[in-house]
Amino acid sequence: MDQFDGKVAVITGAGSGFGREFALKGAALGMKLALADIDVKGLTETVEMARALGAQALGVPTDVSDANQVDALARMTMDTYDAAHLLFNNAGVGAGGFVWENSANDWAWVFGVNVMGVANGVRAFTPLMLAQNEPAHIVNTASVAGLLSAPAMGVYNASKHAVVALTETLYHDLKIVGAPVDCSLLCPAFVPTGIAQAERARPEELRNEEPMTPSQTMAVKQLTKAVEGGKLSAKEVAEITFDAVRQRRFYVLTHPKILASVQLRFDDVAQMRNPTDPLSLKPEVRGRP
Repeated sequence: MDQFDGKVAVITGAGSGFGREFALKGAALGMKLALADIDVKGLTETVEMARALGAQALGVPTDVSDANQVDALARMTMDTYDAAHLLFNNAGVGAGGFVWENSANDWAWVFGVNVMGVANGVRAFTPLMLAQNEPAHIVNTASVAGLLSAPAMGVYNASKHAVVALTETLYHDLKIVGAPVDCSLLCPAFVPTGIAQAERARPEELRNEEPMTPSQTMAVKQLTKAVEGGKLSAKEVAEITFDAVRQRRFYVLTHPKILASVQLRFDDVAQMRNPTDPLSLKPEVRGRP
């Protein structure tokens, strides 16, 4: 997909971070926008920013973990624009700490948004794109955490590994049907976004009653430090991602230096040796509970 003017982009997690920058980039390219987020305030701000750039922008408050709400997003997109050409399954949250200390609520929340949010988007929009029989593209936001397994990030790592597997399979499935629909897997490293403050969007029924453990507290501090120290901006990631869509490129790794850590993991597997701590190559973000 290399033509964006007049096409329709659907973006989840559009209220901040990557989602907002995808929306603003799409607006600058003349796209029509269907924007979704559970954060109504942030979503409204993004809609207003996109409209200020001259774009048609629809804001749909959406909890992507709820299949019915994603179905409603798809219906509203089609009712409004009668098409969907570029889908960013981008909404994401995180929880850290030693994996045995994460609660059932942590698992339900992170997997609900990070995994089922992507699955719901793929399920709701791919058939619509296939029926259009014109160039379309799906971008699923994973993370380098989907290619590595850093300590004290078990729930997040597992969710992003699931997105990697889902998206690689989606790629193969789309090739089998031979339709003009492509997909990309976005795996950014640390970028200044709101991911470290994702807890503010956790539904009340999935909040933890117990205080954070020392490992969870350290994980938050480590993530905040790494994110704030990110050298690449969310806007730059959006530029890179749109370039990947133009090039029909599947793997979108925004931080090439992380490939050394990815290769280290692959070497561990190939040589059947015990896992190496991926942060051994990134001492600047290391922390210990």
